[in-house]
Amino acid sequence: MDGITYGRTLLLCTLLLWVFQGSVVTTLDLSVVSSGNVNVVVKPKVEVLKEENASLPCTVTPLTTGTIVEWYIDLGTRTRIAFCQGKEKKVDPGTPLTDRIKIGEDFTLTISSVKPSDELNFTCQVTDPAGSPDGTTSLKVFSAPELPKLTTSQAITTGIPSSSEVGTCETKNGFPLPRIVWFRDAKPLPEVKDKQEKTYMVAKQVKETSGLITVTSSLYMQPIKEDKDSEFYCTVEYSMPGNKIETMDSNRIKINLNYPSDKIYFSLFNTSQPVKEGDTVTMKCETDGNPQPPFEFTKNGEEAQGKDGLLILKSVKRSDAAQYKCTALDFEIDFPLEKTIALTVDYIDPVKVTPAESKVVMLGDKAAWQCRIKASRPHTVQWKKDSEVLSQNGTLSIQNVSYQNAGEYVCVGAVPSVPGLMSQASVNLTVKGKPVIDPPAPVKVGKEGDKVTLMCVAYGVPTPNFTWQPSGGEQSITVKGNKWVSTLTLKTTADMINGGVTCEVENEHGKDITVFPLSLEQVGSSAEGRTFSLLLFLSSLLLSGLFVVQTL
Repeated sequence: MDGITYGRTLLLCTLLLWVFQGSVVTTLDLSVVSSGNVNVVVKPKVEVLKEENASLPCTVTPLTTGTIVEWYIDLGTRTRIAFCQGKEKKVDPGTPLTDRIKIGEDFTLTISSVKPSDELNFTCQVTDPAGSPDGTTSLKVFSAPELPKLTTSQAITTGIPSSSEVGTCETKNGFPLPRIVWFRDAKPLPEVKDKQEKTYMVAKQVKETSGLITVTSSLYMQPIKEDKDSEFYCTVEYSMPGNKIETMDSNRIKINLNYPSDKIYFSLFNTSQPVKEGDTVTMKCETDGNPQPPFEFTKNGEEAQGKDGLLILKSVKRSDAAQYKCTALDFEIDFPLEKTIALTVDYIDPVKVTPAESKVVMLGDKAAWQCRIKASRPHTVQWKKDSEVLSQNGTLSIQNVSYQNAGEYVCVGAVPSVPGLMSQASVNLTVKGKPVIDPPAPVKVGKEGDKVTLMCVAYGVPTPNFTWQPSGGEQSITVKGNKWVSTLTLKTTADMINGGVTCEVENEHGKDITVFPLSLEQVGSSAEGRTFSLLLFLSSLLLSGLFVVQTL
């Protein structure tokens, strides 16, 4: 057994003894080399991220005054980059690492701002009269690439015999070499490089001046029609320290795929149904092909003007009801593609009221109108005054007309099965006759001389005249609906309290008279009266109490 082998065996036995004794946790990340009586311990591999600092330890035992430690790199030939002899520590000039390395007191080599080009084998060479061992450390540099970007190609046509480019995936500035994997609908595609296959990939890599690597991969396929909905993306796999494999996904794309039509669809688009007169009707024609072919429209066999697969009819009339046909002019197929829509347009004619004129009738007479409607479907007809429904058979008949019957009457026709389809007409009823006064409410006053306001409300056409007895005071006349209101404000007199106030209303057809009775409020019934009585009672009690005290 030679000296080097013997030394390595001895050191290994020693290390194993330390492990079993519990003095050392592990030695699997160290490399021990012995020569003679000299041992050198290094790490077989050091991993570091780009731009970080790397430390390469080198432990030498035993040390003597004659020990020389040198660091070398392998650039095809061994090139020294630094050395240490005694207290002298120097960095060799003219090497790729000269400006970024230093050697420590314990012979550790430190490299600052690590670059991809620093991924080399570094050898710590020991020269000593007792032996000359060396240990090598492999420096591994890592840099995560940029997020992959997926770009699409131009439109692809199905049915051609050669494969077409689906897209290109690119990831920049990674180290070591990243790997690109393609996915379709979340399932990885086998990596195929043979261009004779229907589906294959073409990969390229470029080493940048920084030493980092840019990788591109282009996917080629012979897609079929079903691929129009497929989603494609790529994933980049890259290595990081600690034997880790990490991934990043690109953006998602869909193929711009051209394929012939098999089916045609023709339907009412964004149109309320059923269709009624006045609606805007949009008919949309499309196929399951891409791109959409030109379309031809006809109405009952006659050409109709459409555009971009749409046939638009604005403010339709009943005459627009017809058979509409759409034909796809796809010259890549050898069979006709056409579809038909039977358009029905519902309608309601204007309401016809007989007689059409408004009426003026005398109080107590009668009035009648007849309302007729024609529509495309079963319909309803109602006479209304305000919101009250008066008739549902088309006939409006009013017997013994009163002033309350005056006003506007509306005949409303509607088709319940077609929302919004309705028509209406209105007439007015004016009632003429002698005035009629609304019964007055009793009026109470506090005392003689107080002001009182009275309102005489009456019906009457033509406009009546109001006469008050007694007269005077402040008078005004207003109109509320079909009523006249005369307002009188005056001071209360004894005659008014005894005989009331008379309102007389007269026009050319006659007159009506009513008396407003006035009365004084009872003291006990008012709040003031009750308060006064209470005060009077309390005063009497107080006086009685004082009298009793004085008597005692």
